[in-house]
Amino acid sequence: MKENTNPDAPITYTRIGTIRSPFTDVAGMPIQPTGARVVKGTVEIFEEYAEGLCDLDGFSRIILIYAFHRSGSYDLKIIPFLDTTARGVFATRAPKRPNPIGLSVVRLIGVEGRTLIIEDIDILDGTPLLDIKPYVPAFDAYPDASCGWLETAAHGAESFRSDERFR
Repeated sequence: MKENTNPDAPITYTRIGTIRSPFTDVAGMPIQPTGARVVKGTVEIFEEYAEGLCDLDGFSRIILIYAFHRSGSYDLKIIPFLDTTARGVFATRAPKRPNPIGLSVVRLIGVEGRTLIIEDIDILDGTPLLDIKPYVPAFDAYPDASCGWLETAAHGAESFRSDERFR
């Protein structure tokens, strides 16, 4: 076990694997996992982290936390994919952020050694994986949650595709 002892130490992350998908360009990608239903991909976990996959195969969905490695600069107000009005970046899921970290809930099809077979993937091929967490409906689902400006805009998001604006 590794201990975090200095609360003022710089925040650093270690890549634990690589996400593989059919998406090699940002343009034309689904903007959320709902737009990537049945799109298959894999997650390749580095050998030194393979033991951490123990017992993961009992979950039907997992949360992938990753770095938007092609994100570049950011703006605090952006026009998101599902709107024509400039919004605060923290009220969106846009990839260009002060800390370019993304998350996606994907379907776990199987675990084969150090490789996770997944579906519903909306992530660029070669994306650095930072962490994996099991999706647990009792912890993670809030059906009565409000969605701010996305309340009406989110309907039909599965048909939207990424364009050049967040390159």
